[in-house]
Amino acid sequence: MSNAAEHRYSSVIAGGSGTRLWPYSRKARPKQLLPVAGGMSLLEHAWHRVDTVVPVERRIICSAEPFRSVISSALTGLSDDNFLGEPIGRDTLNAVGLIAFVLASRDPHAVFCVLTADHLIEPAEAFRARLIEGFRVVEADRSRLVTFGITPTHAATGYGYVERGEAIHGFDRVFRAQRFVEKPDRVRAEEYLARGTFGWNSGMFVFAAQTMCDAITRFKPECADGLAQIAAAYDTPARDEVLARIYPTLPKVSIDYGVMEPAGHDPAFTVCTLPMELSWLDVGSWSSYAETVALDDEGNRCNGHWCDKDSRNMLIISDDPTHVIATIGCRDLVIVHTKDATLVCPRDATERVKEIAEQVPHAWR
Repeated sequence: MSNAAEHRYSSVIAGGSGTRLWPYSRKARPKQLLPVAGGMSLLEHAWHRVDTVVPVERRIICSAEPFRSVISSALTGLSDDNFLGEPIGRDTLNAVGLIAFVLASRDPHAVFCVLTADHLIEPAEAFRARLIEGFRVVEADRSRLVTFGITPTHAATGYGYVERGEAIHGFDRVFRAQRFVEKPDRVRAEEYLARGTFGWNSGMFVFAAQTMCDAITRFKPECADGLAQIAAAYDTPARDEVLARIYPTLPKVSIDYGVMEPAGHDPAFTVCTLPMELSWLDVGSWSSYAETVALDDEGNRCNGHWCDKDSRNMLIISDDPTHVIATIGCRDLVIVHTKDATLVCPRDATERVKEIAEQVPHAWR
């Protein structure tokens, strides 16, 4: 009888163009490849987050096919067969489904975690301990679908929430997922924080591969049919043709809406939430990226060459070592400089960067 750990896999979904981090993030250099804390990219942080839990030969990356070469070069040990290239993004259900159907065809006993490529999580050892617990929860009952909930530190309105119910038998720190809630308004977010039974929905999961295939077949058969055809051809010479023909036709839907929510009302599945009490930063905008840059006594954060007189609460980012940014008496600004584009905006307007990224001419996107 094989050891359960031999059937553990990890996957990272590295999609998204990162338009809220323009001009640092571009179509040719998505946000998951941007250098952050320690000089590593967000994707490299995610890759090494499972060190000692899952060996490199069982780690999968799902991303846009045009990024295959640059991602494979950045991640030591990633095999070509374990890069699942999407010809076009079709939201998270199909990305997770592609991983699940391919894994189930390769290893009927596979259990896999789904991680994201835009988070910074510390301490790493605490994360690994909770990840291992997530694997054990599913291995004890393969009908379980586990989502990780981040213990909130404030009443955030930019995240979805998951409410925990009763504890899962045999796992004191794992609970039934009572309900999923979309991004709340300020009043509801403060209520959730006060209750203490809600976690931020992290977008990280653990599933048995075959169980996820069954769930997609039950709740989204229009996706399952195409994914099954792709998986049947995936390790054959027909892979590229079948993938390019079928994948773009799959209906776009999120894994939360398409599977996790309906599974919570279906007795064939047990949706669980596993709280994580650790430092978690979703690096999705310049306001959150700023938290990865050292703070000085005047509230400024700088990563680049900067000369200043009397400015306060500034975020200065530059990837051009030959360029200097100079400011005098500025307040509460974000300045991001690259060799061919520069962004200047108030710090309280960073959520609107996506709008300007979609407006600039295509050559600078």
